Amino acid sequence: MGPSFHATGVPQTRATVSIQNVVASASVDQRFDLNAITKNFLDVEYHPGVFPGLVFRLKDPKTATLIFSSGKMVCTGAKSEGLARRAVKDVVRRLREGGVPVKGEAEVTIQNIVASANLGGKIDLEEAATQLPKSMYEPEQFPGIIHRMADPKTVILIFSSGKLVCTGAKREGEVYRAVESLHATLEQKGLMTY
Repeated sequence: MGPSFHATGVPQTRATVSIQNVVASASVDQRFDLNAITKNFLDVEYHPGVFPGLVFRLKDPKTATLIFSSGKMVCTGAKSEGLARRAVKDVVRRLREGGVPVKGEAEVTIQNIVASANLGGKIDLEEAATQLPKSMYEPEQFPGIIHRMADPKTVILIFSSGKLVCTGAKREGEVYRAVESLHATLEQKGLMTY
């Protein structure tokens, strides 16, 4: 017997959701001399023959920020939107403290949030693939369903174990809404067993 429902149709058993990675882009509207940054910071990686960006790692929050000569940055590895924004601000602050003149503040935009989730039950993938719109299931190529959700616009990988991977969200709230919506749909269609 599955979980009972609230009047909203949302399962009472909540899925466990864990943010795995937040990707944020940023720009400071100026050019950087990456060679100069490399001289001022011993803990950065810069191999221009291999990749045009410099890698600036932080231990807290544990992130890697790619810095390009154009003034653009890409921060990866944060476990929340707030930590991604903080990491970019910390990188800019450390650049200033290290003698790199950064004029303005970085404009940060969240590009993608990747999360894992566990619905706490098994999913009938064969049946789910036929009942979920915008879903692709080719078990000989990939062991899960690739489900494209329109609202919020995300892609969710669905596995028979009840585990999910959600990607494409730009806000943490979208991740939780996508997982709860999918969970409710699977419940309503009788596609979950506990």
